[in-house]
Amino acid sequence: MNVHYETDRAISDAEFVDLLHRSTLAERRPVEDAQCIRAMLEHANLLCTAWDGAKLIGVARSVTDFQYCCYLSDLAVDEAYQKQGIGKELIRRTQSQLGPNAKLILLAAPKATAYYPAIGFDPHPSAWIIPATKPLK
Repeated sequence: MNVHYETDRAISDAEFVDLLHRSTLAERRPVEDAQCIRAMLEHANLLCTAWDGAKLIGVARSVTDFQYCCYLSDLAVDEAYQKQGIGKELIRRTQSQLGPNAKLILLAAPKATAYYPAIGFDPHPSAWIIPATKPLK
């Protein structure tokens, strides 16, 4: 296996959806909503990818200001390539694009809650979410 990494290499919607399925992240992403998938890729401003030849095997998709915070929205690695350090390298590549004071922020998938503390992430006790359509009280 000859894995190589790219930063800001564009990927197609189909490549992204295919990888989401191969990583199991498709369970929690709108893979049937083509408009949403297109927007997810179009509006991410930091994309780090892992490739085995021409095959996309990993992606770290982020939204960031590059100086203060970076929201790592998707970290997906093909199940056949997991436990080989690809996810960690994608995170390292993401970090390398950020200023020295930036913090990487993410919401862990239920199956990955043990992974992030094991590689050095600190938990945060006050993360909050609200759907765009839910009115504030």
